[in-house]
Amino acid sequence: MNVRGVLEATPELGVAAAQRMGLTRVYHSLDELLRDDDVQAVHIATPNRLHFEMASATMKAGKHVMCEKPLAMDSDETAQLVKLARAANVVAGVNYNLRFYPLCLEARDMVARGDVGDVFHVCGSYVQDWLAKPTDYNWRVLAEQGGQLRAVADIGTHWLDLVHSIVGQDIVEVFADLKTVHEVRQRPLGEIQTFKGQEETVAATEPVNITTDDYGCVMLRFSNDTRGVLWVSQVTPGRKNSVRFELAGSRCSLAWGSEDPNHIWVGHRDKANEFLMKDPALLSGTASAYTNYPGGHNEGFPSTFKQCFRAFYDYIQAGDYDAPAEFATFEDGHREIKLCEAILMSAQEDRWVQV
Repeated sequence: MNVRGVLEATPELGVAAAQRMGLTRVYHSLDELLRDDDVQAVHIATPNRLHFEMASATMKAGKHVMCEKPLAMDSDETAQLVKLARAANVVAGVNYNLRFYPLCLEARDMVARGDVGDVFHVCGSYVQDWLAKPTDYNWRVLAEQGGQLRAVADIGTHWLDLVHSIVGQDIVEVFADLKTVHEVRQRPLGEIQTFKGQEETVAATEPVNITTDDYGCVMLRFSNDTRGVLWVSQVTPGRKNSVRFELAGSRCSLAWGSEDPNHIWVGHRDKANEFLMKDPALLSGTASAYTNYPGGHNEGFPSTFKQCFRAFYDYIQAGDYDAPAEFATFEDGHREIKLCEAILMSAQEDRWVQV
């Protein structure tokens, strides 16, 4: 499928984006975009508070949708989106791209094949440092823009979706501890984007009270009694974007991290441990199918988006919307929001909460 055009926050940004990407069409509103009969699918990459309205309008227009995560602001909205996707008979995906690292797909298949045995427990983390200073600011820190949870909802749900896809079991109960490290941040009088890697010098700021989480630790119970724990932080200096998991099974253990994404550690009790290098010739059918380069040629973070979108459009082209999807669906997005709500309740009430 070809990219038809782009809709940005302002016409000027739209023109700049179109020129940068070699596109000929700039849309000036979502309504204009949805009236274009040549548009078959829409990617939504806006702040969280806009997801529900935009995804609803897109599906009502009969177009497929790939939405950024988290899917919406609360589970009432996500439940409505799930129902609307079914009624409109469109393909509706959430951009949880991390499950498309080839070795994460391989880990999923190893668990499904029984190579790992019974899964005892899984632990891991998603840690960053882009909000480590009280002067770091972005719209995501505001509850009214992104929801009451931030670190957990923004990056923790990535880890939760990844581990859910690997373990193949729902999380049914959570116990969470959350902390807002910087309860006051300095908001620039003018927009700033610290996440893009180059901080701007801002002359004037104003203090803003922050209630969203900078850090979280969540204990997990899965439907098959597997246990787990997630550590999530956006205030860990030096960790730019580190995702890790370690899974213990009755036959072997698996450990993987995004800072070395082309190797997975396989741990054994009675023989030497192993490192499996990403190589399509050595991977299972699913993982091999989503690996584009031969062994020794690394694939990383940008490739996960490519493979996620490829799975999305291959699914549309296949035409069987009842078939299992490799990408995260709106049902998966709804599950993550329910998890977030349970995590928030657990932290507020200091107890285990059922999902």
